[in-house]
Amino acid sequence: MEFKKKHFDAVIVVEGKDDTKRLKQFFPGIETVETNGSAVSEEVLTEIEQLSKKRKIIVFTDPDFNGERIRKIVSRRVPTAEQAFITRDEGRPMRKKDSLGVEHASKAALIRALDGLHETSAEPESLSKADYQALGLASGPNARQKRERVGIALRIGYGNAKQFYKRLNLFGFTAEQVKKILEADH
Repeated sequence: MEFKKKHFDAVIVVEGKDDTKRLKQFFPGIETVETNGSAVSEEVLTEIEQLSKKRKIIVFTDPDFNGERIRKIVSRRVPTAEQAFITRDEGRPMRKKDSLGVEHASKAALIRALDGLHETSAEPESLSKADYQALGLASGPNARQKRERVGIALRIGYGNAKQFYKRLNLFGFTAEQVKKILEADH
């Protein structure tokens, strides 16, 4: 798989220096803005907002609670920001004392994430709550495992029942798309 040059025109929003270092290790021309953790300052948000007027913004945070918090904060400020995700397994550190994160992802995982960007959908609700529940993603036996499988297949990360429903709609996924994934696993 080859990393597409077009992504170098974008600015990648990451959590910290280690994420930038990892991305630059494989993609030397890439530019990042670091949020310096989950307490994203007004100064950083303003910088991202100004950059978004001239360049594409890609939010690429860790697959954990703080990463999700940063993703929401930045996306509220720059709704056109595209989203890149790695799975929890792809962000797992070699040493147990290290935290989960982009800085631990392999080159292949980073390429998959940056090639599989998601834009927000103009559709207000592409998946109804009734369909979501009928697919067994909201509650019931194996709902968590189903959300994990769908999140990996669609490359949109994991979320609890409420967050995952919002994310599926945010990116415009339909009940049919989700159903195909769940049926393919059986």
